[in-house]
Amino acid sequence: MKIALFGATGMIGQRVLHEAVSRGHHVTAIARDITKVKETGPLIRPVKADLLDPKSVAGVVAGHDAVVSAFSPVGDQGLDSLVKSVRSLITGLKQAGVKRLIIVGGAGSLEVAPGVQLVTVPAFPEAYKAVALAHCDALNVVKAEAGGLDWSYFSPAAIIEPGQRTGKFRLGTNKLVADAKGDSRISAEDYAVALVDELEKPKSVGQQFTAAY
Repeated sequence: MKIALFGATGMIGQRVLHEAVSRGHHVTAIARDITKVKETGPLIRPVKADLLDPKSVAGVVAGHDAVVSAFSPVGDQGLDSLVKSVRSLITGLKQAGVKRLIIVGGAGSLEVAPGVQLVTVPAFPEAYKAVALAHCDALNVVKAEAGGLDWSYFSPAAIIEPGQRTGKFRLGTNKLVADAKGDSRISAEDYAVALVDELEKPKSVGQQFTAAY
């Protein structure tokens, strides 16, 4: 499979890149600064492109089987760039004739009770609320505007951080997955496993899904 990966240098993007190539997929590792693409090999092609420019997106994704966006705003990119990136992806993929899209989303939009999103509960950390709400806005844009694409919006567990690759986790849809103690977490390595699994054997096309231990 030929995969175009935006955000290939980020915490999640790096692990998606590693997981994909370890399974023999060809990955175009897309970043603003390709010198930060540390993993190398015959299956990896670093490319500089502007995710916020639909023409740039169309040009770099043409000819690929699937596109993954692990974009996260950094530096001078405001939180509104999350919505801008989604709209740019939708437009660019349609122009390029590529249908499969997986977006690395946020956990804040997951429901903890019917109609109650995680980001709205009083215990949700204030420091992360703005970015969580921006991810919620991005999800709404995908649902409203990505018609014609085979999209999936992949929300992680409430806590995602570097760890071990176990290959063992539980999948869900739009509801937060937590253990018996109420903890919701997953390693970035296992998140990458679940994402590449979805690329290889799609089960969540046209919907939000999540993974946690």
